[in-house]
Amino acid sequence: MTATKLTPKGAATRERIVEAAADLILARGVGGTSLDDIRAGTATSKSQLFHYFPGGKSELVGAIAAFQAERVLQAQRPYLDTLDTWEAWQGWRDSVIAHYGSQPHWGCPIGSLAGELMGNDPARAADVAEHLNKWRGYLQAGAERMRESGLLRADADPERLALSVFASLQGGLLLTQTMCSIEPLAAALDGALATLRDSAA
Repeated sequence: MTATKLTPKGAATRERIVEAAADLILARGVGGTSLDDIRAGTATSKSQLFHYFPGGKSELVGAIAAFQAERVLQAQRPYLDTLDTWEAWQGWRDSVIAHYGSQPHWGCPIGSLAGELMGNDPARAADVAEHLNKWRGYLQAGAERMRESGLLRADADPERLALSVFASLQGGLLLTQTMCSIEPLAAALDGALATLRDSAA
């Protein structure tokens, strides 16, 4: 069942379940969160849970990934949609730091989900990874615009530059989780933007 087939009240209930379950899974992980935990944490019955998520926990995890991805992308706007000037890249960097610095849990919720699912639900992991690919695509599109406008050298490779920035971002997020500090992410993004500037025209 999808949200488009639900009544407004049903869609709101489904959204409430996803949001509450997202916080539970972010804190405990997919493997450490049972359906009973989700039922208790979202105040829903078993029948209600399967009404909104006929595919069970795997489908719910997919919905959580989409929810987390949209929340993360929205936090980076409006910069993420342009990234066509050095000021926009700096604004993007600052918005990423502000978002993750304000979260109760360190690390990237999307990357964490994909990593945890790789071993026990590879199909769902691939679906979750698509959210990461979409995110990286925004960075690549920005680098392409920079090259087209002459701010990056003509021989710059937007795909590789975006991959470098995104790898730095994800690595920084992993270290924020292990060190419980926003500083690794800040350092990683500053280094990534310095590398991007190395390709300036």
